[in-house]
Amino acid sequence: MPLHAEHEIHGRRRSRNVGLGLVLLAFVALVFGLTVVKVQQGDMMEAFDHQPRVSVLPPEEPAE
Repeated sequence: MPLHAEHEIHGRRRSRNVGLGLVLLAFVALVFGLTVVKVQQGDMMEAFDHQPRVSVLPPEEPAE
């Protein structure tokens, strides 16, 4: 017989904690996956990631 019997509320807390841990793990995996994809497509960005590469943009037509 265990010295301290586990109360029913501890079992519920443990299951909620495991569920929250899985959700957080899924969120970290999602952010990591998006980061990997963004880094792999880095040739389309120059300097800061919010500025398109000017050398890749099509030339502008002169206004007449």
